[in-house]
Amino acid sequence: MIAIIKTGGKQYLVKPNQTIQIEKIPGKEGEAVEFEALLVAEDDGKSVEIGAPSVKGKKVKGKITSQGLAKKVDVIKFKSKIRYSRKYGHRQPFTNVLIESI
Repeated sequence: MIAIIKTGGKQYLVKPNQTIQIEKIPGKEGEAVEFEALLVAEDDGKSVEIGAPSVKGKKVKGKITSQGLAKKVDVIKFKSKIRYSRKYGHRQPFTNVLIESI
């Protein structure tokens, strides 16, 4: 069984017992989360349900395994001959979710 879910402005193809890294969502480690399924299909592809915009009655259940910050990205702004330079960094927050069932 596979499904496509939407969270954080992105879509993810998920299977049961899979861990995915998504944009940060509120919650603590061990809490349960639910996502609406945009598409649900069998592994062999014989039966496919497509939602408009989501499949009615189908939910993807998961559990938050960790919250964290990604690697640091350095941002540098520089203008020659004007003596302007600026450097700062950004660490994007993320959430790891274990997909339990579809």
